[in-house]
Amino acid sequence: MPAYKAPLRDFDFVLNELIRVQDTIPALPGYEEATQDIFASYLEAAAQFCENEIAPLNRSGDEAGCDYDPATKSVTTPAGFKDAYRQFCELGFTGLDCDPAYGGQGMPKTLAFPIMEMQCSANVAWSMYPGLSHGAYAAIHAHGTAEQKDTYLPQLVDGSWTGTMCLTEPHCGTDLGLLKTRAEPNGDGSYSITGTKIFISAGEHDMSDNIIHLVLARLPDAPKDVKGISLFIVPKFHADGSRNPVSCGALEHKMGIKANATAVINLDNAKGYLIGEPNKGLACMFTMMNAARLGCGMQGLGLGEASFQGALAYAKERLQMRALTGAKCPDKPADPIIVHPDVRRMLLTQKAYTEAGRALTALLALQLDIEEKHPDAEARQDAADLVALLTPVAKAFMTDNGYTATNMGMQVFGGHGFIREWGMEQLVRDCRISQLYEGTNGIQAIDLLGRKVLLDQGAKLRKFSKLIHKFCEANAGNEQLAEFVGPLSKLLKEVGETTMGIGMAAMMNKDDAGAAATDFLRLIGHITYAWLWARMAEVAYSKLGQGDDAFYNAKITTARFYYAKLLPEVESLKAQIKTGSKPLMALDEDSFAF
Repeated sequence: MPAYKAPLRDFDFVLNELIRVQDTIPALPGYEEATQDIFASYLEAAAQFCENEIAPLNRSGDEAGCDYDPATKSVTTPAGFKDAYRQFCELGFTGLDCDPAYGGQGMPKTLAFPIMEMQCSANVAWSMYPGLSHGAYAAIHAHGTAEQKDTYLPQLVDGSWTGTMCLTEPHCGTDLGLLKTRAEPNGDGSYSITGTKIFISAGEHDMSDNIIHLVLARLPDAPKDVKGISLFIVPKFHADGSRNPVSCGALEHKMGIKANATAVINLDNAKGYLIGEPNKGLACMFTMMNAARLGCGMQGLGLGEASFQGALAYAKERLQMRALTGAKCPDKPADPIIVHPDVRRMLLTQKAYTEAGRALTALLALQLDIEEKHPDAEARQDAADLVALLTPVAKAFMTDNGYTATNMGMQVFGGHGFIREWGMEQLVRDCRISQLYEGTNGIQAIDLLGRKVLLDQGAKLRKFSKLIHKFCEANAGNEQLAEFVGPLSKLLKEVGETTMGIGMAAMMNKDDAGAAATDFLRLIGHITYAWLWARMAEVAYSKLGQGDDAFYNAKITTARFYYAKLLPEVESLKAQIKTGSKPLMALDEDSFAF
């Protein structure tokens, strides 16, 4: 597989031409020094690290996996992983967007997100070690006491300690109300935690001096269901260096991300410390989960980009048959497969989904920065609402599209794509988990429709719709954009009607909302991408004649491809939504047997 190259030109387009970070970020309190030049220097340094240090470890890490020693209950990561992590820490990337009060650099998330994408493209299994740590940092920073912050954050920020989140149990995945892990008060402010957690990413490894587990558990007098869940900090080693009885019982044998240690974690009266209020642990954990969901979306994006790069290089070199319209390379025994329409279909699908996903993540990162730093409360709330609405879309739509993109990349390679040494099948395997963890994509769809749309009677969706409406209104007379604005405006109206129809149906039968949820999320994903592609086309048209016409014409052409070949999926989605739940619920359970 060709070496990964960070798409720095496209990052520059998205950040500086599409969302124009320089108009917003330096004006936010604390981000005054986050100039365009600073962005460029960080992105260049991250590109060099990802291309030269972790990308070369991707296949070897997949082949070797992590090694578990049952005698010592320890885990060894693949060769090179620990050294690469050390370099990552020395470069300061572990604390890039962390609070300077704890040793962080205080950079915006708008800078951190593209660097996260590069890591996912280069080596997604490796990227999860610092990624989970950042989630633990965020939860403790948001909900910990001053003492807890002073104890744990400096080491999480400098990377000498790493973190996890421990939610899932053998009998309990999405339905966390069923969890059984117990927390008994010790009388000194600490708790004894007992239980078993599974599927714990980066749960045990040799890359850091300590691992800080954030564990959901129940207090003795806790209410039932999710109302009785508390969150605890359970370190592998205490601050005084003594060992805590929290250990790795096994590593999972997995389809992909084999170089990340997905552990079974046993807690045997391990000492833990309550974070946040008793029985309010799920709200605290959602600080970490929401970040992880955006991280999952980034995995779909990053792996789609890596697959596109490999497929494109191969399609330009692989000679097979002649073009249907006549030989394009008569001096060669056959034409490169990029001349064939079906190969173009796959490459353009990868390109269209990846570049729109990059624009979406940049938009969300900017909203997160505004939500955190903007001096105006209304601006902060609008940003928070947009992030809340689009987080399940980013997680599910981007990972579904990422899996489509990696499959297409493998398909471009034909039979060679099925062979391990080419590297394309690994991208498919690594991407598949992104549709499952941090809440399956079906759960994301229910969250979007149920909590983010129907629960507030569509208030967040209306705010988002106004952004699209304003864009269409502002460009109503723009002849260059007519091919985008007309269909986008029509789709916006239809989305409103479809949403109202779902709401009306759900009042009569809640199963109708459940039946519509996945199709509805994809519908919202498509209108989001269509809006972003129209905006990218607008920028590209405005830049023509300024010296980079090939790049900007490619943007316009890809926007046309998205509208012509991918956006029409919305017609089938709307039709499926209208059928309601009856086709799904009509078959008796016993009749599923064969």
